[in-house]
Amino acid sequence: MPTARESLLNAALAALAELPWSGVRMVDVASAAGVSRQTLYNEFGSKDGLARALARREADTYLYGVDQLLAERTAPVDRLAAVAEWTVGEARSRPLLRALLTGCWGERLPVPRPARRDAPAAGVPAQRRADAGLPAPSDVVTEVRDRSQAALESGRPQAWTAEESAALAQRCELAVRLAFSYVVAPAGEGVGQLVRTAVAGVSVPTPTAGDR
Repeated sequence: MPTARESLLNAALAALAELPWSGVRMVDVASAAGVSRQTLYNEFGSKDGLARALARREADTYLYGVDQLLAERTAPVDRLAAVAEWTVGEARSRPLLRALLTGCWGERLPVPRPARRDAPAAGVPAQRRADAGLPAPSDVVTEVRDRSQAALESGRPQAWTAEESAALAQRCELAVRLAFSYVVAPAGEGVGQLVRTAVAGVSVPTPTAGDR
């Protein structure tokens, strides 16, 4: 059963499917979630706080999905291609994610304005994290690159040299940036095939049965 916070976030996201953010009312979000308006304000502090929480959850959901794909026991290039394909597909159907990855926030979206510096810290830990700020698109690139590199390096029992790690990091970043470019400017050719072509030289063997 979702918590009151999750119910409120779900209600706000559902409202966005019908209305621009300026038309979403806090009282209606609380009513749709089945909680009091005071509970909503206790959780998020304000409508801007709710916007920051929505964007923070979207970022966390995306990174969780990336980790799940990277954990698959498939060839390294296939995992990078899978992350790229999934990123493009999810961004196409999730406007909030697309805004996070591109930095382009339309009028219909809950633009996550920074919390006021003089505002008291939120009483809810999850809201304090949301109020601390969101990653910029370049930060998300770095985050996904580093997670990809860590996941692929963990599949080889012997130590990596500095040169090998640097080369792998470059290929991981290339795969992420190709995916983000497809989010901004979709193309006819699938991004997965482009990633496979671009990073075909990645020399990370798939773990054998004995290594698992």
